[in-house]
Parts: sequence; C-alpha cells; structure tokens
Amino acid sequence: MSEHQPEQVSEHDPETELDDSTDVAGLDLRGSLEALLIVADEPASVTQLASFVERPMPEVVDALTELARSYVNDDRGFELRETAAGWRFYSSAAFAPVVERYVLDGQQARLTQASLETLAVVAYKQPVSRGRVSAVRGVNCDGVMRTLAARGLIEEVGVESGSGASLFRTSQYFLERMGLSSIADLPDIAPYLPDLDALDDLSSDGLRGLDDVG
Repeated sequence: MSEHQPEQVSEHDPETELDDSTDVAGLDLRGSLEALLIVADEPASVTQLASFVERPMPEVVDALTELARSYVNDDRGFELRETAAGWRFYSSAAFAPVVERYVLDGQQARLTQASLETLAVVAYKQPVSRGRVSAVRGVNCDGVMRTLAARGLIEEVGVESGSGASLFRTSQYFLERMGLSSIADLPDIAPYLPDLDALDDLSSDGLRGLDDVG
C-alpha cells in the first residue's frame, strides 16, 4: 500500500501568479507614464518607468519631456518635474495662492471631540503609547493620533520598554496654544482618568482654547 503524499503546490500555479499576458508595450506610452506617476508615492526614475512600460529609456525620456512641456503650455494646475530622485507631479507654482489657502484651512480646522479627548489622554498620561490611549478611550485612536501629530500638538518621544511601542507626549506648541508654561500647570483631573466624564470636562474647559487651533 502506497503512502499518502501531501498535495504539492506548483511554484507556477496560475492561481497564485500575476497575469503577465497583457502587452503593456502596446499601450499608449504617455498615458501609461501618467498612470504610473499618479499612483507613485515617491519620484520614479527613468529606469523604473522604462521597466514598467517595457520601452527603451530614450523613448521614455522623450515622452516625459513632452508631457512636462504640454502641461506648461496648457496652463495646467500641475507640473511634471525631474528631480535628482526621479520624475514626479507637483502643483504648479502659478496656483500657489489657492494651494496655500487649502493647506492653511486644513491646519485651522477645529479639532473634533475625539481629537480633544485623545489629546487630553496624552496630556495627562504622557509619555503614552497609542495602545494605551486607545485602551483609555475604548476605541482605536491611531488615526486621531496621526492627526494630532500632523497638527504639531503631540510628538514622538521614544519607545516603551518591553513592547517597543512608540511613546508620545504633548509638544511645546500644545503648551503655547494652551497658554501654559509646563504640563504641571494643567488642571488637576488626572486622578479621574479614564473616567469619560472627566474627559468631557477637560475637553470643554481645559482644552477649549484648542477649538480653533491653527
């Protein structure tokens, strides 16, 4: 009687491989380059782009140069530029005022209730990890923490021994917005945390000055 052999999975199993049958070289070159550059999260080199579109590098350079020229001639709101790191889309300098207004408006937007409560936990528990903040609030706070860091209200200060989790504290900018000289000047409600009623009191009283943070 033969032994039962486990089923072997072929290294070339068509169910697990990418479909390379598409003739990318047959696609419009300029359109292909535009599509790649739109989804790229960092500058792409000519070598990388040529590899993806399966075209010679001189042909890719010519197409990129022509694209960049056409955007300028058409007064588009974006430009295609070559930097030391590669090619990438940028907003046009001619439209800098409207871009600046958009960016500043985002920085001046009011903090949400969730942001105020999360900021309160960081202020009274610092240095504190994202996991600890989430445990106190009872919800995942990763997104809110990123928002607070982007606003400059909290900053990374090290890692937690054992877990290796990043630790956060309030920033100097936070103290400036609160009109405090140090964290010691915060209202003494720490003994009540993680009581949500205490968090509500803090967000309505101690953090009211942050409603219009810029």
